[in-house]
Amino acid sequence: MRITDLHRCGVRPGRLVEWTLSPATLAVAAGLPQDSRPPAYIQEGHIRTAKAVRERGVIQPTWIGLAFDLPGPVDLEALQDALQTWTVRHETLRSGFRWDGDTLCRFTLDGGDVSLRREVAGDFPDAGELVRHLRDRFDAATDALSWPNYLYTAVVRDDSTSVYMAFDHINVDAYSLQNLPAEIDELYTTAVDGCEVRHGPAASYIDFCEIERADADRADVDHDMVARWRDFIRRCDGRLPSFQIDVGHEPDGRMPQQTIICEMLTSPEDAAAFEAYCRPYGGTLVGLLAASALLIHKLAKQPVFRTIVPFHTRVRSQWSGSVGWYVGNAPVEIAVDRAHDFTGALRAARDNLRVNKRLARMPLDRVLTLIGPEFRPTSPDLYSGFSYIDARLFPGAERWAEMRASCLLRVSRGDQTGVWVSRLHEGLHITTRHPDNDIADKNMRLYVERLRGLITSVPTSGSLDTDFGSSR
Repeated sequence: MRITDLHRCGVRPGRLVEWTLSPATLAVAAGLPQDSRPPAYIQEGHIRTAKAVRERGVIQPTWIGLAFDLPGPVDLEALQDALQTWTVRHETLRSGFRWDGDTLCRFTLDGGDVSLRREVAGDFPDAGELVRHLRDRFDAATDALSWPNYLYTAVVRDDSTSVYMAFDHINVDAYSLQNLPAEIDELYTTAVDGCEVRHGPAASYIDFCEIERADADRADVDHDMVARWRDFIRRCDGRLPSFQIDVGHEPDGRMPQQTIICEMLTSPEDAAAFEAYCRPYGGTLVGLLAASALLIHKLAKQPVFRTIVPFHTRVRSQWSGSVGWYVGNAPVEIAVDRAHDFTGALRAARDNLRVNKRLARMPLDRVLTLIGPEFRPTSPDLYSGFSYIDARLFPGAERWAEMRASCLLRVSRGDQTGVWVSRLHEGLHITTRHPDNDIADKNMRLYVERLRGLITSVPTSGSLDTDFGSSR
C-alpha cells in the first residue's frame, strides 16, 4: 500500500461520520483492575518519550492511519457492526495504560463491554476544510498519553464512502494497517448480508507483549545482541544514525516542521527486473540498501552507510493476522568505500543483514536501557530509518488501487529522516519524511531521482554509470 498523508491521499467532500468508544465502555474501563501482562518495550518507550516531550511543552502528533473506499451507498449500521467486530477481535484495541507512580500499568476490557458511539460531525463541501478538520480530530483523538487513542471516521457520499482511521502507534504497525481494508470489507459485507461472522478473535498482541518482554528481560549488559548494538552506537558517536545526506538541520533537540516526498519510483517491469538482478544477493531490500549506500557515498562523501531497518517480529504464523506493533529494529552498516561497485555493495549489504537481522528480535528500548549512559541521544526523534515491504501478498492487495487505499503518516515535527519503499502491483513506491527546508528538499529529491535512475539502469547495464543512474 502506498504511504502518504491526508493532504495527498485524495480526500473528497461529503458528510463526515465518526465512531468512538461509547460512554458506557469508557465507564467500565475506568474501573478495571490492572492487567498483569506488561506493555511491550516498544510501547513503553513510545509513551515515555511522548511524556518527556510533552513536559517540555512540545506538541508532536505522531499518529499513523489508513484510508480506503467502500463502493456505492453505505449502510452505516453494517459499517458500525464491522468496526465494532474488528475492535473486539483484536485485544490490543481494548487495552490501554495508566501510570502507577512511575510504573506503566495495563488494563484490558472484555469484548462484551465494547460498544461504539456514532455521531455525524457535519457536511464538508470543501475538501481542504475536510482535510484540516480530519487532521485536527485525529491529532486530538490519538494522544499517546490518553485512552482510547484511536478514531474511526467515514466520509459518506451517494456513490461511495471513504473510511479514514487513525491510531497512536502503540495500537498498530504498518503490517496491521495493510491487512485492515480486506478485513473490514469482509466484515462489512457479512453485516450487510446479515450473515454470522466466520472468524473468531485473532491472536492477542498483548500475549505477544508478555512473551517478548519475558525473553528480553533475560538479557543483561553482556548479552551478545547488546554488545553488538553497543559497538554500533559507539561507531555512531554515542547516538543512533541520522540519514547521512545534509537535510539542513543540526541535531540540537529542536523539532523542525517536516514534509514528505511521495511518488511512484518505478514501473512493475522495472521493479521485477531489479528484484531479479538482486535476488542472488537477497532481493530488493538488499538492493535498495546497497543502492542507498552508493548514492550517499556519492552525494555526501560518506565512507560508511549506517541506518536502522525495521523488521516485523511475527515469527510464528499465529501472529500473522493479529493487530499490534510487531516491530523490531536492526542496525545496518555498509562500508561502501571498500565496495567499489554495485555488486560489491550488494555483497556487503547481504553480509551485514545476515549478521544483524537477528538483532531485531531484541527490543531496542531494552537494549538502550542496558547500554545506559553510553547512548547519548540529542533528540527524542532517535534515528533515521529505511523500511521496505513487499505488500503484494497482503489480502486484497490487487484491489488497493480500486479502493484508493493508502497508509497515512502524520507529518508534524522531527529532526530525522525516514524512507519507506513499498513493492506494489503497480511498481515500487517511495515516501520520505524529512525537515521542511530548501536544503533537505533539494537533497532528498536528488536522492530519490538518483535511486530511481539506479534501479532502472542496473538490470539492463549490469553496472552503474558515473552518475549512479540518471532519472527518467
